[in-house]
Amino acid sequence: MAITSALVLYAVIWFMTFLVVIPFRLETQGDRGEVVEGTHSSSPEVHNLRRKALITTGIALVVWAIIAGVILSGWVTVRDIDGWMFNRMGPSSLD
Repeated sequence: MAITSALVLYAVIWFMTFLVVIPFRLETQGDRGEVVEGTHSSSPEVHNLRRKALITTGIALVVWAIIAGVILSGWVTVRDIDGWMFNRMGPSSLD
């Protein structure tokens, strides 16, 4: 895996994890009872995005390390995935 591939993989995992982490412990204006006129009661009031970004970074690092380890070890190859799902590559010269 090249450095660029590793960075792109980490970025994708980070953003997917961030989108999952954002709604946890979210306080809305309706929850606090302080709805600003012209907004919905479900509008977020307290985000704590810095903390959520740090949590996301840690989780994404662990997930990335596992996935990168599987890719670099050769446990799962592109040919394996093709054989399980599409079977377009045909038999390899090693088979």
